[in-house]
Amino acid sequence: MSGSQQTLALVLFSAFIAVTLGITTWAGRTRQGSAEEFYAGGRLFSPMENGFALAGDYLSAASFLGISGLIALFGYDGMLYSVGFFVAWLVVLLLVAELVRNCGRFTLADVVAARMAERPVRTAVGASSVTVSVLYLVAQMVGAGSLVALLLGGTSGAARSWTVVGVGALMVVYVSLGGMRATTWIQIVKAVLLMAGAIALTVTVLVHFHGDVDALLTTAAERSGHGADFLAPGLTYGGSWTARFDFISLGVALVLGTAGLPHILSRFYTVPTARAARRSVIWAIGLIGCFYLMTIVLGFGAAAVVGSAEVRASGGAGNTAVPLLALELGGGEGSTGGTILFAVVAAIAFATILAVVAGITLASSASVAHDLYASLRRPGGEPFGEVAVARMAAAGIGVVAIGLGLLAQNLNVAFLVGLAFAVAASANLPALLYSLFWKNFTTRGAVWAVYGGLVPALVLVLLSPVVSGGPASLFPGVDFQLFPLENPGLVSIPLGFLAGWIGTVTSAAPADEDKHAEMEVRSLTGAGAV
Repeated sequence: MSGSQQTLALVLFSAFIAVTLGITTWAGRTRQGSAEEFYAGGRLFSPMENGFALAGDYLSAASFLGISGLIALFGYDGMLYSVGFFVAWLVVLLLVAELVRNCGRFTLADVVAARMAERPVRTAVGASSVTVSVLYLVAQMVGAGSLVALLLGGTSGAARSWTVVGVGALMVVYVSLGGMRATTWIQIVKAVLLMAGAIALTVTVLVHFHGDVDALLTTAAERSGHGADFLAPGLTYGGSWTARFDFISLGVALVLGTAGLPHILSRFYTVPTARAARRSVIWAIGLIGCFYLMTIVLGFGAAAVVGSAEVRASGGAGNTAVPLLALELGGGEGSTGGTILFAVVAAIAFATILAVVAGITLASSASVAHDLYASLRRPGGEPFGEVAVARMAAAGIGVVAIGLGLLAQNLNVAFLVGLAFAVAASANLPALLYSLFWKNFTTRGAVWAVYGGLVPALVLVLLSPVVSGGPASLFPGVDFQLFPLENPGLVSIPLGFLAGWIGTVTSAAPADEDKHAEMEVRSLTGAGAV
């Protein structure tokens, strides 16, 4: 990239960082000592504000950079991510939004443990939530590294590494100083910027082809190197039965995973009532649906204007498709328009990453403090305050995410998020749905459901082509691949539900019918909700 592009983009990066640090400082002046203020922002946000924040939390680097890149490289098959990520919100709206808001206080474990023995259930759900959050954080780190490496000229390993470290440090500052109030306003600002940028870029692509969608798709197919196959299913997932099962596995994980994501569920506690939570989801669905329609245009636009070969050659597994598209639409490298458009898009993508990592870090640090620490500390010991533990946990989680982000720099961010969705759907969703809807569900069933989904999902990922056995693996020089699918959801999600059922039917202790009746009334009516 030219010096002017670098300078302008870095100025915009710095401006967003300054604004978000200002928001964090302002929010930090409010009373952050209470758990309700730190975890839930005092439950004072309106449905529209929370809807924008939900969209800001959900539309991550995977959405803006990864999905468009996959469509630019693989055409029709890349669209599965857009469809899967969006359809998942129907599960959230119809099954969990209002019920979770009525039954919990701050975390997913509040809901699952409401009628169980708290210590084992909180430990299991807390560990699972932290695992999912760290996997999600790694994807954002990889996206940040790809973006800044492109900005600074090529695929510099040092630039990527320092970017990952810098993003990790910023996310710890946001969470430690500002809590949920700062994180929510950062999400709202980011959602507005992202939607505005996506609309502007989508309109520019359509104007470039004079509004002729057929010309856009035809040009994309020609420049992809695959011809008509680029616009038909099967380019990635149709070559063999293994690829087809991988397609099904990914689709199931995407559709079911959102309802088990800790940072999405925690947003329902920032509004005062269950009705407000449901209206928040409706706002989010409108924003997210519009955005994913635009990613399809941007993905095919990148293939048509930039070319699939150029996107692939830029590195980052397609993660740089949208910035390269902006550069070309503005007039190409060296042009004033290209410089401005590239810098704006790069800054919006960077803002997206910073905002999402703040939300995920807050949710995972809440799980550590509110679930793991609270359940594992010894009775009678002098405890640290929960909020203090959450702040320390944010730093620890940041270090882990930085380390894994440095390791996974060459993987596509949407693909990495697909793995996080698979783990969430395998471990968190079975326990959540059984707790809400199965009268006879027991403590053993809850613990078995979490570990019965979490452990197989992680083991299958370790034994999959993602980690070893191929040129694109994390460790290409070794081969201990035993599981053929890249996404474990098709196997691990049913195992999570099966383990929860087996644990319940073999449990010696019966379910507490009184607590179930209380939880059912509370979940459906809001009576007694915090």
